[in-house]
Amino acid sequence: MAELRYNPLLDDWTMVSAKRQNRPQMPKDFCPFCPGSGQVPDHYDVHLYHNDFPVLSPNPPEPDNVGGSLYKTKEAKGKCEVVLYSPDHYATIPDLTRNHMYKLVDLWTDTFAELDNDPEHKYVMIFENRGEEVGVTMPHPHGQIYAYPFIPLKVRTELNNCQKYYEKNNRNMFDDMITEEKRFEQRVILENEAFIAFIPFFTDYPYGLFVISKENKTAITEFTEHEKYLLGDILQKIVGGMDKIYDRLFPYMMVMHQRPSNGEDVSHYYRFHIEFYPPLRDKNKIKYNASSETGGWAAANPTKVEDTAGILREAITKYKQKD
Repeated sequence: MAELRYNPLLDDWTMVSAKRQNRPQMPKDFCPFCPGSGQVPDHYDVHLYHNDFPVLSPNPPEPDNVGGSLYKTKEAKGKCEVVLYSPDHYATIPDLTRNHMYKLVDLWTDTFAELDNDPEHKYVMIFENRGEEVGVTMPHPHGQIYAYPFIPLKVRTELNNCQKYYEKNNRNMFDDMITEEKRFEQRVILENEAFIAFIPFFTDYPYGLFVISKENKTAITEFTEHEKYLLGDILQKIVGGMDKIYDRLFPYMMVMHQRPSNGEDVSHYYRFHIEFYPPLRDKNKIKYNASSETGGWAAANPTKVEDTAGILREAITKYKQKD
């Protein structure tokens, strides 16, 4: 059973897939993403793998007859892809060579372009879950790409608020965010020609970093080859620095926020950016979302951003990229 169920309280959709309960916990002596498994090529650098337990699919089953009145259901139509970063079972983003990282950004771009072109898809999200602390069951380095038949609520909220800000001020909110963070300086982590990374003033995660395009671009497909290289470069430095904070694999959720697919032009008020949600607040302490955060969406940060930004900046200086 796989379907979408409408939430009238939030004007949003819940994806339901009972099959995902059967996802395997990774065995210690076998990995389907490693060469030799019979499920991936024997030789690859990066590889697109069709999700074995998709919550969305191109030909989904009919929804169960359980709705009625305000309770609407519809087909869970879309696509769920897995992006394998490397054939090396232990090589995460900081371990890749710069050329290998460029190939990963290229695969993200090509897959986004293909999914974005399908008129059934309303939003394409590129993301990565890293570490057992965020529920990873397959530790081989990988990310995912979902093509949704709706625009997820958080993205929709961002779009609406950015549009309102533009209509009121005739300026792109992201330009003003960048201006303010550069003026204050203390929260800025890293910067290159095309991107700036900072832990924003308002984040609710101790290391809840943003990476924002400096140019008014709304999707990864709009970047030049050089900009794609710079995107990979800044991501490697950021994650490599995170791993140095506590000298351990730093868990996080990383999500690319881009324009909707097959919709109106949002380029004058929206912007490509990446959001990190790392759950650690200390080496072995998790920032949990308890009742207030979950039930009320009342964001709370147990740390001072200006302090954690300094820690991450210092940690990045200890990371050495591979040529």
